[in-house]
Amino acid sequence: MKNIKWPFLGFAIAATVCIGSIGIAIGERSILGIFICIIAIFIVMGLGFKTKKKMREDGKL
Repeated sequence: MKNIKWPFLGFAIAATVCIGSIGIAIGERSILGIFICIIAIFIVMGLGFKTKKKMREDGKL
């Protein structure tokens, strides 16, 4: 590994926080919190894949 891809590290940390938040929402028995966290994880993962595709097309990966 030569260098860190900072945007991907940010997406990975955000996804981890979202997954952890789902567990917290389950513990708090908050259905709204669970749904918000699930939607957030889909958004974060989607942005991550979109960024990866764009960087691959631009030849930055």
